[in-house]
Amino acid sequence: MILAKVKLIGFRNFKNATVDFNEKSLIIGSNDVGKTNLIWAIRLLLDRSLSDYDIEPQDSDFYAFTETNNFEITLFFTNVVEDCVVSKLKGKISDGDELIIKYEGYRDSRTKAKSYKLFCGSSIEKLEEIDDRYYRKVLNLKYISSRRDLIRYINKEKNYLFQTAKENRTVEESEFDNKLYTEIQENLKSIDERIPKLNFVKDATATINEELTKLSLHHSQQQIVFDSATSNLDSFINNVSISAKSEDQSVLIGGDGRLNQIYLALWTSRNQLREENLNEVTIFCIEEPEAHLHPHQQRKLAEYLNNQLYGQVITTTHSPQIASEFSPNSIIRIYNKNLKSEAASEGCSQIINEAFQDFGYRMSIIPAEAFFASVVFLVEGPSEEIFYKTLAKQLDIDLDRLNISILMVDGISFKTYVKILNALNIDWVLRTDNDIFKVPKKDRHRFAGIHRCISIYKDCFEKHPKTETILDEHLDNTTWDSKTTPQPENISSASYIIEELRSYNMFLSEKDLENDLVNSPILKDLQTSFNENEKKNLVSIMQKKKAIYMYKFLRENKNCLKNLKDDNIAIPLFRCVDLIS
Repeated sequence: MILAKVKLIGFRNFKNATVDFNEKSLIIGSNDVGKTNLIWAIRLLLDRSLSDYDIEPQDSDFYAFTETNNFEITLFFTNVVEDCVVSKLKGKISDGDELIIKYEGYRDSRTKAKSYKLFCGSSIEKLEEIDDRYYRKVLNLKYISSRRDLIRYINKEKNYLFQTAKENRTVEESEFDNKLYTEIQENLKSIDERIPKLNFVKDATATINEELTKLSLHHSQQQIVFDSATSNLDSFINNVSISAKSEDQSVLIGGDGRLNQIYLALWTSRNQLREENLNEVTIFCIEEPEAHLHPHQQRKLAEYLNNQLYGQVITTTHSPQIASEFSPNSIIRIYNKNLKSEAASEGCSQIINEAFQDFGYRMSIIPAEAFFASVVFLVEGPSEEIFYKTLAKQLDIDLDRLNISILMVDGISFKTYVKILNALNIDWVLRTDNDIFKVPKKDRHRFAGIHRCISIYKDCFEKHPKTETILDEHLDNTTWDSKTTPQPENISSASYIIEELRSYNMFLSEKDLENDLVNSPILKDLQTSFNENEKKNLVSIMQKKKAIYMYKFLRENKNCLKNLKDDNIAIPLFRCVDLIS
């Protein structure tokens, strides 16, 4: 079975949201958009570690931005066929193997007293109130938070780990352990007898007993001793601590990253469930497994957790490395807009998967980073990326503070990126060259950049009457006979369309970046990098080694970019800022 969908109404920052899940799901999103709130909603109904007191509704559970005194959390399960669940929830599961569990929170508008009810049934129409979360014995969630304490966990869980290891021993291993156990017990007893004979221990014992006798006579009837208590082997074993071994020397475990790996490895081994003899269905939820780990280990940990935990696993992360290891249709992006949190494409979605098809099965790390952004600025290549990142700094646009990513599409395949960003509800702006190409198999030329953007409009936006009218009047004029150059009517029609495309956050250069810079206020600064002969062919020289030249020029002349503040070149950057605002 699988938790297929969660519906939240009036809960915390979710006004009315639906979130679909897969067997392996990854929740991403910026800080404070509701990732932890979504997990808490599921935990209220499924987490066995939460008491009845813990699940009482709080004032903070009610949606804050519209007056409301009730909220709903509804969990939808599909493929409910496990015997342990079917027998426990007899009559609650539909003929189609579906199950619904619901929590409703209430607040009295006058007294502010709070209460809740639980429901269970085979459909929304057949939900029946239940007294408690009795189903958690066979259907539950195990949760590991982003705050992990290795030592406390070891002290809590090591007896279970030892016991499990004991039960898995062979007969030969048990016989060997029993013999060694007896030997260790005798050695420890000898240690206990010899420690009090150490002079400093003996003197300290005498001193404390002498002082106690001064305080009360009855102390003389009972001697105080320093007892190492090592002879109790079971107690001794229970007090062992975890450490690292290097060249037969015990050393403290160093580094939070390694502690995190040890914690998660132990937790996973403790919670591995397989199909054989399954007596409960457990959903695993892990928050931010990437803590303190470098990129390679983050990716490996994501693979490890997904492969080692049988059944449904829900992970939250801020790591592009973790995200790059997940199938696109297993990604849930939570975002906040107009004071309410929602899941892009309602969570795990084939829409997202289809948008990724041109990328292949896995995301690369570069687009993965962009999926954590609030706005993505798409540019054609590395020279544009270098230029606009530097321009942003010179214009005092702090991209990281504003959560803006600049992403090159490595060519002109903007549409693939736009589809992905739309599927994830991420705002975007693009800038492309206003290049001229020959129309295939025809003796005609066209404004290729304009046609590129029109194709994006047609495939990625709903038709708009104003835009359609402009295209009807001017689109034909954006191609012309190859024997001629663009005529005034071609250029005029192109201008109308270019202006309209700006309303869709698509910006075209006058021609390309190099030409635009030559025709900008920083021409003289550009010319300082060339001799007199090279200045005559400034654009062509710049285009031969675009990224190399751009890097060299900006390293020596970046301050001049401040002069582009009011130039058309800077407009796409300011549009990104406007979208954030």
